[in-house]
Amino acid sequence: MSSHRPSRKDIESLCNSAGPEDGIDPRYLRDAAGGRAVGRKTLQLCGQVSRTLAGVLAGCADGVLRELEVVSVSPAAGAGRLLVTLRPAASAGTLDPEEIRRHVAGAEGLLRNEVAAAVHRRKAPELVWQVLRRQD
Repeated sequence: MSSHRPSRKDIESLCNSAGPEDGIDPRYLRDAAGGRAVGRKTLQLCGQVSRTLAGVLAGCADGVLRELEVVSVSPAAGAGRLLVTLRPAASAGTLDPEEIRRHVAGAEGLLRNEVAAAVHRRKAPELVWQVLRRQD
């Protein structure tokens, strides 16, 4: 296989419309498009944080926090910052997202402390919260 980049004429003869990524090895497109791929260990950390937060929220004394469910935990900027997506449970009724954010902000220290105790890392990840409306 030749290592040279195909000419524009060759690319246009093989496709309907030429784009800027034509002729580039697909292995290199991932790094140019959105940064590095998420690693296995980071995904394991996200799963562990998700399970921990689900348990802590279910056993919380605050009634608003007890009515929340963890939708997903994903890396926001590597493994050092995690985006936690929450939504009211089906049994919660109508909860205002701003009220949920206030309750989460008030218990943020407790939640991060519980996550730090559950994961075995040198530094506990920073948690960034996103609250969704209940979609019935």
